[in-house]
Formats: sequence, C-alpha cells, structure tokens
Amino acid sequence: MEILHHPQHHTNRNAVGRPVGIMGHGAYIPRYRLPAREIARVWSDPDTVPVGQEKSVPGQDEDTATMCMEASANALSRAGVPPSAIEAVWIGSESHPYAVKPTGTIVAEAIGATPLTLAADLEFACKAGTEALQAGMGFVGSGRGTYALVAGMDTAQSRPGDALEYTAAAGGAVLILGPAAEAPVTINHALSWVTDTPDFWRRPNQPYPMHAGRFTGEPGYFQHVLAAGRKLMEDVGSRPSDYRHVVVHQPNLKFATRVLTDMGFRPDQWRRGLLVGKIGNTYAGSTLLGLSAILDHAHAGDRILAVSYGSGGGSDAIDMTVTRDPAPWRRRAPETADYLARRVVIDYAMYARMRDKIQT
Repeated sequence: MEILHHPQHHTNRNAVGRPVGIMGHGAYIPRYRLPAREIARVWSDPDTVPVGQEKSVPGQDEDTATMCMEASANALSRAGVPPSAIEAVWIGSESHPYAVKPTGTIVAEAIGATPLTLAADLEFACKAGTEALQAGMGFVGSGRGTYALVAGMDTAQSRPGDALEYTAAAGGAVLILGPAAEAPVTINHALSWVTDTPDFWRRPNQPYPMHAGRFTGEPGYFQHVLAAGRKLMEDVGSRPSDYRHVVVHQPNLKFATRVLTDMGFRPDQWRRGLLVGKIGNTYAGSTLLGLSAILDHAHAGDRILAVSYGSGGGSDAIDMTVTRDPAPWRRRAPETADYLARRVVIDYAMYARMRDKIQT
C-alpha cells in the first residue's frame, strides 16, 4: 500500500464559524499524599529522592468519574451556565473506571445535563484532556452547540517499584466552553502535532503501563512539546515574551523545566502552573490542572500558552487571552491552591491498600 503525503494539508487551522472561549474552570485533587521518600524507603535509597516531592492518591471511594463530578460542579459555578444547557460532556482520561461503559454518561447524569447532550470518553494518554478541549472547540465553534464540558482527569496507574510510581498521581480539571463573546477567556488558536512514537503503552488486560525508559524523553516528550509550541508561536506571530503565563505537560519536574527553558520562557512565567513537585503527574489532567491554577489568578489582558503531551505520541498547543477581569470566579468555587493545601500524608501500606496493590 502506498501512503501519499500532502504537505500542504499538514497545517492545523481553527476552521470554526465563531470564536470559542472558556466560560469557567474547576479543579479537583484528592487529599491523600504519598511522599517520594516513603516510596524510596520501600524500594530503594531514600537519599536519592528530592526532599518535599510527593504525589496525590485517590481514596478508596474516588475514581475518574467522582473526581470529574466535583471539578464539574466548580466549573459550572464559575461559568454561571445551568447544567441543562451543556450539550456535550467529553471526558479525557487513561483511567476510566469501566473498559466498556462511558465515564461521560456518569458525569452528565450526575451534574444534571442529561438527556439532551452528547457524552463520550476520549483517550490519548496524557493529552486526552486537551484532546477533549480541541473537540469542544470544534463543537462550539461550528455552531453545533453552545456550551460543552471538557475534562482531563486521571487516577494514574503505576507498577509497584517502577520509576513511574514516584510521580503517577491523581486529579485534574474541567473547563466549560462557550462563545468567546460570553467568556472571560478567548481561545485564539490551537494546533496538534502527532507522530507514531511508541514510548508508553498498556496492552489489553494489563493492569500497569509499560514505558521505553529514556526513549520517552527525546523522541517523545521533548520533540512533540517543542515542535507544537514553536509551530503555534510561528503561526500566530508571537514570542515567549508575549505570554504572561505558560503551562506544559508535567511528567516530572526535570522534563517540564527543561522544555520550558528550551522554548525561551522565564521561571516567573511558568511558576504558577508548575504543580508536579507538589502532587506528581496527573496524566490527562496535568496540563488542564496547571491551566486551572493559572486561571485562578489571571487578570484581564494576560496571554496564556498551554502545551500538552500524550505518549504515542502527540502534543496540543493552545493560545489564550484573558479578555476581561475574571475576579468573580474566585468567589464561586474552591481554587486549585485550596486542594493543594488540603493534604493528608499516608504511608506506603495505606497507599497499597487504597490502590488495590494488595489483592485480597
């Protein structure tokens, strides 16, 4: 079979009928925290782990659906949009509670958006949340619907003793999308950059993902995030100095800070959205959760760049502008920082029990 390549078709454009904006946002992070030193105590040398690093762990009664419900309630409160007006509910995650049964219908029913709504689950490893965002932009921008709820949320899986166990965490965020004319935040431009790069995968019936070690860095994460971010800035004619805030997918602190530096951003631009050292990598929720922390304190005129990454592999880059003062948001729902501060430290045994590492 011959595969024909058409370079003129490789530029992503916002081919939508009307501008799209973010009406409201909401975060959720479980209260339980497992320190990295506690993991190292069980599996390796505690002196090799950075002091202060920890990850969020969902309780036994928490999953992607329940966490989306609270984040959705926060986002709806900020947006001022009644649940019955939501015409699409799209949940991006790599830890949906059912293999066959959508998380989207559970969340739509719980918030009161059923029955006249679309509902679906999206998967693309850690960029499933921004994939849902891109789909929502097309839905609202085309005029197919007025309001859409999109989420990136995960209860990340990790094999006991694997390197992923230090950072694989839980949490995420929800955005309510609507016409830009009604929204405090306008989405200016978005694009995707994808290739077949098998750096991370999980086969059917396997409880834990596999990864290609350092291979996931250079040909995976760094290639896609840098390419997507730079291409977007080229398309819109912007420079790093034009942005007040930037957030990227955060598999770990080293990767995130390196890629931001390589793109030309200063630490003061990424400080608010860089959460991985406090709660770990929330996978599909990572980029949207960092964006939520930024929007909690954004001001009119702020320009924001977000670049996700999903193994497999691909990145979404989104350029946004805060068009009017979003101060009322802060009085309507808990901020991301409130969930960060609400922490209960647990040991490895409690973590193993909560995450079903011990089969009984």
